[in-house]
Amino acid sequence: MTAPHTFQTTRWTQVVAARGDSPEARLALRELCETYYAPVEMFIRRSRGDFPQRPDDARDLTQAFFAKLLEGHSLNHADRTQGRFRSYLLGAVKHFLADQRDRDRAVKRGGGTHPVPLANMGTEDEPHSDGHDPADPQGFPPDAYFDRQWGLAIVQQAMTQLRAEASAAGDLARFEGLQPWLVTPSGHETAPAAARSLNLTDGAFKVAVHRLRKRYRQLVLERITATVGDPSEAAEELSYLVTVLTTN
Repeated sequence: MTAPHTFQTTRWTQVVAARGDSPEARLALRELCETYYAPVEMFIRRSRGDFPQRPDDARDLTQAFFAKLLEGHSLNHADRTQGRFRSYLLGAVKHFLADQRDRDRAVKRGGGTHPVPLANMGTEDEPHSDGHDPADPQGFPPDAYFDRQWGLAIVQQAMTQLRAEASAAGDLARFEGLQPWLVTPSGHETAPAAARSLNLTDGAFKVAVHRLRKRYRQLVLERITATVGDPSEAAEELSYLVTVLTTN
């Protein structure tokens, strides 16, 4: 398998370069959106005050947002200076919700509204076209909430692939025995018992845990590398992922 540091381009860079016109770019964008679907849905639920009620409304809005994004015309003004796909997407979904709010108000007033195309949506730091301030405590929740959901999605995907690889190799039972030690290891006093349950010596058990952690980190890093403008940004993004998952 290709190591993350040898990647020539990321999926995000590929999408931007092709502006969504090529089959490869469309596939890359779809794969990126799969990673971010759950974080966007949770962000929308929180933003609209539907959390945890009215999940169907948030789901419909999430599907509408990604349907627009996947049309292939939303990235015409995107460029690599926008860097992380996470940043671009958060800005885009904020604009989408602001436009939806204006639509709802216009319907109540009996008037029309002019939607803001996703192609004009920049990063989360750009102002909204309607003057809405994303930092408004009465508006959207802190961006850190979205980032935390992003982090959870990344690690869950990596864990799912790790399990799939173990299953394909016929080592699922061994994986399940090692998994509790993967992220938050148990106490050292339980290691001998865990090793015996897997018919491993203490030394072999430590080696197995080390290898599993190494592969897990590689899978997480690969997914992060796919979402940044330059592979050199992956280490910084990985550090940020750890921060958002460990900060209360």
